Amino acid sequence: MSNTLHRLCTAPMMDWSDRHCRYYFRLLAPRARLYTEMVTTGALLHGDVARHLRFHRAEHPLALQLGGSDPEDLARCAEIAATWGYDEINLNCGCPSERVQRGAFGACLMAEPARVADGVSAMKAAVKIPVTVKCRIGIDDQDEEEALDRFADAMVQAGADALVVHARKAWLQGLSPRENRDIPPLNYDRVVRLKQRLGGYPVILNGGVTSLADAKAHLANLDGVMVGRAAYDTPEILLNVDQEIFGETPPVSSLGEAFERLIPYIERELASGTRLHDITKHLLGAFRGRPGARAFRRHLATEAVKPGANAWVLREALSFLSSGMPAQSAA
Repeated sequence: MSNTLHRLCTAPMMDWSDRHCRYYFRLLAPRARLYTEMVTTGALLHGDVARHLRFHRAEHPLALQLGGSDPEDLARCAEIAATWGYDEINLNCGCPSERVQRGAFGACLMAEPARVADGVSAMKAAVKIPVTVKCRIGIDDQDEEEALDRFADAMVQAGADALVVHARKAWLQGLSPRENRDIPPLNYDRVVRLKQRLGGYPVILNGGVTSLADAKAHLANLDGVMVGRAAYDTPEILLNVDQEIFGETPPVSSLGEAFERLIPYIERELASGTRLHDITKHLLGAFRGRPGARAFRRHLATEAVKPGANAWVLREALSFLSSGMPAQSAA
């Protein structure tokens, strides 16, 4: 896998990285690599495949993140994803939630690198698209040096095409998933040492990156950076990804312009039965600190959930930013 493919990625975020969010992100950053929220193998094998895997062609390049540990199930799901047209399969070995632990996947798999390697090998044998792994630097009382090296070596030997490393430990006992995103200290140096040890093997950093300046600093030592909550909470940073990270002209000059381009998508989705709130809930982080931003968010939050809400609600919300007063409602 080319070391440039993951130069800037958006993270898989449960309940956030759905297809509407990803389409919105793609309008802001055409060159970024997008990841779905985690989809379990059970959900694909026994649930509504279309609901989980449906995406817009504009989302490419797009990676599906899988949660699971059974090699046969992972291989079957990888085949399904490849048939649907995904560009990459990413295996979740970093989620610390109790539900995920009960399913014997996520971060607890860092204690079983051989098992993960079997799953990676099975997926590699089943599909031609890249297979990658997302992990932590360790879990619980593991030694970060020994555990991460052992896990990474197993992934390389199994044929994983890249390793995405969240630069924090996951504490499976004593911390909630939310606390695991902030309380364990970041250890970027550990990820850099892993990269130095693995040489040309692609290593992508995740965790605590809040700006493109941060991302560019990390790219001096690593192959890529994955941005999660910062992209969701302050989407303005994605506007400059193409120019700052890839040296290309930005596709839009402002969030307002991006939202104008989003409206035809909204109208198509509403016509197919999507609720407006399912799309606009991802826009609430926009314009923070700008006059009218609070009114913008309040209008979307209260009006988009109402029966019959349409794209005009977004136009009304945007009008608060320019005039401080809402536009006249459509007749």
